[in-house]
Amino acid sequence: MITEQTPIPPGTPGESLRLPAPAPGWRREADVVVVGSGVAGLTVALRCRAAGLRTVVVTKARLDDGSTRWAQGGIAAALGEGDTPEQHLDDTLVAGVGLCDADAVRLLVTEGPGAVRRLIGTGARFDTERTEEGGTEISLTREGGHHRRRIVHAGGDATGAEVSRALVEAVRAEAIPTIENALALDLLKDADGRTAGITLHVMGEGQHDGVGAVLAPAVVLATGGMGQVFAATTNPAVSTGDGVALALRAGAEVSDLEFVQFHPTVLFLGPGAEGQQPLVSEAVRGEGAHLVDADGVRFMTGQHELGELAPRDIVAKAITRRMREQGATHMYLDARHFGADMWENRFPTILAACRAHGIDPVTEPVPVSPAAHYASGGVRTDTDGRTTVPGLYACGEVACTGVHGANRLASNSLLEGLVYAERIAAHLITGHAASPERSGTAGDGHRTAREPVREPVRAEVLQPPEDRFAVQRVMSEGAGVLRSAASLRAAAEALDALRARAVAAKPAEPGVDTWQTTNLLTVARVLTEAALAREETRGCHWREDHPERDDPAGARHIVITLDAPTHTPRLRPTSGTTFPPTRPHD
Repeated sequence: MITEQTPIPPGTPGESLRLPAPAPGWRREADVVVVGSGVAGLTVALRCRAAGLRTVVVTKARLDDGSTRWAQGGIAAALGEGDTPEQHLDDTLVAGVGLCDADAVRLLVTEGPGAVRRLIGTGARFDTERTEEGGTEISLTREGGHHRRRIVHAGGDATGAEVSRALVEAVRAEAIPTIENALALDLLKDADGRTAGITLHVMGEGQHDGVGAVLAPAVVLATGGMGQVFAATTNPAVSTGDGVALALRAGAEVSDLEFVQFHPTVLFLGPGAEGQQPLVSEAVRGEGAHLVDADGVRFMTGQHELGELAPRDIVAKAITRRMREQGATHMYLDARHFGADMWENRFPTILAACRAHGIDPVTEPVPVSPAAHYASGGVRTDTDGRTTVPGLYACGEVACTGVHGANRLASNSLLEGLVYAERIAAHLITGHAASPERSGTAGDGHRTAREPVREPVRAEVLQPPEDRFAVQRVMSEGAGVLRSAASLRAAAEALDALRARAVAAKPAEPGVDTWQTTNLLTVARVLTEAALAREETRGCHWREDHPERDDPAGARHIVITLDAPTHTPRLRPTSGTTFPPTRPHD
């Protein structure tokens, strides 16, 4: 029986953190519970279900409301004539600025083409073009950091929406059980410290109401990113870092959180704009758009051999520098030479977003500025998606496999979600077939769920909902595109003050808003600590007070766990770029 967790005195051995919540009022069992319904989560679910594993999908909103459907550009894979996985690997390693794990990248680029073809087999329809012989082939475009056209896309600039549609339809066709409108709260463990399931809160429209539990010997985190930790982001409102915060409370390692990619071309809606902002895909530059300042000068010329198609960190820095030099709030993306037909057929989503905000890219340059876009770091895993907590897996943006290094190469995100989701599923399927006795078996041959135990638990301090906006503003000011020791310390102090105020005040009521705000603060504090520790500029981590890269000393990962008694991050820099140096667990 699952019981409500009771806080215990500080310093008790083995204690972990939990969000204050009512005791679970309902439960169900599965072989695998997948938390998240983007490309990574649904791919794991489909593969596991096909192998006969009882699989449950838990998602924070509706099945198609995650970050995947907002992806515009496409999926990178060596599918074009003359392209090879080795060339894709080289571009990825260059973008990652010395911190990619080469073995993890090699898996990505070699298994990627097959994963894309299997996605097509699932029902995804990508854009095609006529060949000289009169047939058709997949249409490929180019994005920043790529030396070849290798980006498959759908609906012109609606790739994510098409991928989400295909996977959601497949999940529904397979009748995979799903719990929608459910916020995952905390990991449950058995007497051996292995994963036993999760607690979750259904927000009124799911199959259950209130707090419940899904018991399973394997939990896969596919919760997406944490862009909402910043005031302006391309991420949807649900991207509050819940998976990273849950993993930290469970004792898992996270890595590389300081590497937050700021997309260089986000539609500028004004200096006070907050929340999710419209993205202007890198594919627009891939098709020939130019970055210019207010005087029409192409300032990327001479900055990099690829010009406007340099890796994102370089373009974001160049835009920010130019803005500072000219005292401007934004730059411009000029694609008037595309003409109306190209805008309407190749980039209909972006065209509609611009026009909805009073800008017509057919006749005028589009105002753009950088905004938080993608977390290259996350929950530390091996190449089978295993974290440092037995039975807990992670894939997609919530994970850190070592693929992205210090800066993700454009359109490698959906590919990583596909490839590493398939690897997790394969590992779970093999383990299920080989050793069902580890958890016992039910009469139908399925593994029985491990029974959670009452473990030493420290109740997390809940932040009031109004602190969400304070966290976002603090992070944008102190840990945004430009960082320094002074700005990061100021951010850390402000975050600590928010927590101290919550500790001293009347406890906030448990609920979705307080849980999400608490997750945001946890992730923000750990991110800030990692950014303070990395005293160099590398990839998308730009330290004004340390403008140069620190090689070879800087070529290491900063691994962090959360100390439960003190709620402080514990840092452990690794000794090299191999990721991880050893397997997390057997």
